[in-house]
Formats: sequence, C-alpha cells, structure tokens
Amino acid sequence: MPAVILLDVSLSMLRPVNGSENSETTRKHLAIQGIGAFLDCLGVQSKLEFISLMTFSSFYQERCGFTRDYHLIKQELHNIEDCDKTCIETALVGVNQLILNEWGNNTACQIILITDGNPGIGPMSLKESLANISHRPANNPFPLPFVFPAKLHVVCIAPPNDTLLVKSKPLYQRLVDMCGYDGMVLIPENTLTESSVISLFQKLAEEMYTSFKGILKCGNLESKIILSPAPVPFTKVTDFDCQTQVVSDIIEVCGFIPIADVGSPMAVSRHLILPASMTNNKENVPLKMDVDTTVDDEADEGKIPSFCVLLHGALKVENMAALVTLGESWFGFVYSWADSKKKSNLMLTVLTPGSDAVPWLGDLNCLNTPDNLTPEQIGNFPVRPSEKRSYSQNGVVWIRQAGLQSDIQKILRHARKLPEKTQQFYKELNRLRKAAISLGFMELLTGLAYIFEQECTQLPGTAHPDCALQLTHAAELLRKTQNNDIKYVIIPMQTDYTTS
Repeated sequence: MPAVILLDVSLSMLRPVNGSENSETTRKHLAIQGIGAFLDCLGVQSKLEFISLMTFSSFYQERCGFTRDYHLIKQELHNIEDCDKTCIETALVGVNQLILNEWGNNTACQIILITDGNPGIGPMSLKESLANISHRPANNPFPLPFVFPAKLHVVCIAPPNDTLLVKSKPLYQRLVDMCGYDGMVLIPENTLTESSVISLFQKLAEEMYTSFKGILKCGNLESKIILSPAPVPFTKVTDFDCQTQVVSDIIEVCGFIPIADVGSPMAVSRHLILPASMTNNKENVPLKMDVDTTVDDEADEGKIPSFCVLLHGALKVENMAALVTLGESWFGFVYSWADSKKKSNLMLTVLTPGSDAVPWLGDLNCLNTPDNLTPEQIGNFPVRPSEKRSYSQNGVVWIRQAGLQSDIQKILRHARKLPEKTQQFYKELNRLRKAAISLGFMELLTGLAYIFEQECTQLPGTAHPDCALQLTHAAELLRKTQNNDIKYVIIPMQTDYTTS
C-alpha cells in the first residue's frame, strides 16, 4: 500500500527539545531520526512498498516521488530547508493531488502527517479550517475526506503534556475521523527524546505494514505464503446495510481456466504471492532493525519442495490462471505475471465479492470440469447473459478532461463537413447537450455556442454556405434558456442549399 510522508518544516519545528543533552536537538531533528527508523523497518519487512516524501508549511513541496529506494528518501531528508508557518490544509491538498496523479482514486494509500502539535495561526490554521467547513464555497471544499481510500496517521513530535498539543489533539483526531479507515494520532510516551520518537515510528511501522500470512492450498498440496501488500477488508455499502468481508487465511484453488477466458475483470486489489520462510514460522514477532540470515539457511530452504513454486511454474508454462476462494462467495485469480522479460511473479487478483464478479464466465459457483460432462453439455465462453441486451445509445461519461474534449472535437469535425454530415452533426450535438443538461453543466452549452461562432469566422472561402448557417443556427438555439429542457431536440435549419 503506497504511503506519503508529510513532514512539517515550519519554524515551530526548530524549537529545541527540553531536557536534551544536546542543545542543538530540535523537533525537526527528532522527526528526521524517526522517519529514518521507519524506513529502516520497511527495508527489513516491506521492501516492496512505495513511499513518497512531501514537506509543507504555508505551501507544499514534493521532495521525493513514490519510490522503493528508501535510501534516496533518507538523503533528501538532510536537504530540507526551513520555511514559514504551519498550514495543514495546504498539505492535505498537496497529498490529494499527488496520489490522484500517481495512483488514481481506486488505490488505497496511507498518509503520515508529522508535525509538532502546533495547528497554526491565523485564517489558515487548522482550527479555522475545521470551523468553516460548512461555510466553504462549492469550488473550494475541504480536502477531507479524500476521494480515494486513505488512512491518515498524525504523529506529534511533542511531549504528552505540551500545552499546544493538549489543545490541538482533538483537532488532529477530527482529521483522522473525517478521513476514516481507522487512522491514529500518535504521541511519544513519557518524555520527548530520540529513543521515544524512534520507538514511536517503529510501532507505527508495525501497525501500518503487518504482513498477511496464510496458506495456499490445492487438494492435499499446500504452501505457506505472504501477500504483499496485505489485503484490506472490503466494505460494501448498500441502501439498508453495510457488509465487511475479510480475506480468509486459507486460499484454496478451485480449478484452472485459460488466461484468455479470464480477460480483465474488475478487481478490488492485486497482491504479490511470496512463499513464507520455512525456517521462521513465528507469528506476531516485532519488527527488527537487522536481518539474521546465513548462507546455510538459504541453501537448505532452496532444497525444500514448495507447492507455491510448483504452481507458479505450471501456470506460466500452461498460460492458465487458478480460480481460488477467498471467503464465502468471494473469489480471486492466481496467475503468473512478468514485470520484465527475465523475471515473473505469482500474483493474486482479488475480485469483487459475489459469484457473478466475472459476467462472461457466468456464476463462478457453477463452473465445473469438462471431464464430468458430455460434449453436448460443455459450453463456451463468454456466457450469454440471461437478460436481453440493450441497444440504446451509450451514455456519456466525462471522468477526465480528455473525454469531454474528444466529444467536442467530434462535433467540430462533423461541422466542417456540412452539409454532408448534417445528420451526424445534430445527432452528436443533441447527445452532448442532453448529457450537459442532465449534469447541470449549463456553462458547457454557452461555451459550445461560442466555439461555433468562432468556427464561423474561421471558415475557409471554399466552405459550403450551409456550414455557416447551420453553425449560427445551432449557437442561437444553445443560448436560448427556453431550450434547456432535456426533452427538447435541436433540429437542422431548413435551407435552399443542396449537396451537389
């Protein structure tokens, strides 16, 4: 699960630590030491996690993009400049943009906000931001909750009895609650020292990246595995209830199916399957800063037969995927995936709960081996849906700017070929107009009318006269408010011109 480290670099972080033997020890210095300990823990237990570093004061700055090179982040920590005042809202806006640009809105992420317990002063302070949430304009909402699944952890580099911290802790807790997903507000125990801060970050690493250990089973064969990243519980919210499902510790293979038939179904998450070490089966072992491995242990482990390795090789050679059960009426696919020409990995794709997660395979509970059926009973994929397919025109979806721009460009291409493309021009125009009205996007109609008028002024001398007439006609009807009824249809202007 990707994580963003948000470090406060305001002037208040430069306050010296009371009772420290070194008079130059500041809260910023302790924060950097804690982040280093956090990265050391990940380097031992979770090397595959992507981490990014951002700093903030009254503005935010991306110091290091998402990377697995934790040493690079450690180096960047020593190049951070001190800035002005704390503004946590600005930091959250920066995190929102960073994660959306890198991972989209479907990837679960973790955010570690590191500050000194000072919520800021003035109109951009955390207290003022939270107090004015309900009075904010629609075009400038508060960044929480995020549009993607996220868990927020607030780490306060301050002693528990700090006056500012006592006042600001409820504000931090409100941020965590608004974000959801059971985040935490962490404070060093007893006194503020380097050892207490390092211990705090080690505890945070344990909480954030507890590895998932389970068993991959097929008949009498089984293998202990680790899933990276650990799967999170899936929560399905309906009109009347909220259901949460957790991946079972035993992942059992039901059968095998060609990769071509699986296709690309909608997935909740994807995980790397790693064989668990046979020499270390202890559970709930705290994270350690060093690794105690020997050449003899690795050599002995390589001689032990592993079902996980056997399954990986078989799926890769046969180009098949294994259908597995993750819980009651919850399925997934295990397959071999190559991230380069020389290296491949065993992957698990977690489907949405339910036996109908892959529509073209039908009910997954009804799949059977062809050996038990007669040739007449064996069907082919894709499975025909029971309901009759609708042949109505596809709905308009504008998730990104490119989708809207392509629709407008399509209308303009037809406009330049008038009058031959008159029917197509008005068909696409009414389609876009209906979508804009249904979304309340009335500014789009005004903007489109302006584009048509500009297009008229830029028509070449060889353009057909009907082209300018139809564009002007469409622009006038788009501007009329009485035509904003969704049932209204713009029809072509009747002219005396013919396409000869």
